[in-house]
Amino acid sequence: MANVQYYDVILKPVVTEKSMDGMADKKYTFLVHTEANKTMIAEAVEKMFPGTKVAKVNTINMDGKTKRRGRTEGKTNKVKKAIVQLTADSKEIEIFAGL
Repeated sequence: MANVQYYDVILKPVVTEKSMDGMADKKYTFLVHTEANKTMIAEAVEKMFPGTKVAKVNTINMDGKTKRRGRTEGKTNKVKKAIVQLTADSKEIEIFAGL
């Protein structure tokens, strides 16, 4: 496994209608490093966003989509998503506040 630091684990937030509905229940969705596990993701969220406490983490491995360009066929990169559930007494994540 590669040497993945906590600031390399979370790549970017996922902003969709479904992920925005989950924010009411303190569920936040992120794209994460493909080699990160659940404990690394929980640790990264707690370090990057002070005052947050992670209750649980669900991960989803998504294979790359097949794309065509004429006769040439290829695949996009694999992606890993993480849905992070915060505890009830946890502070909310500010990057989603203005959305």
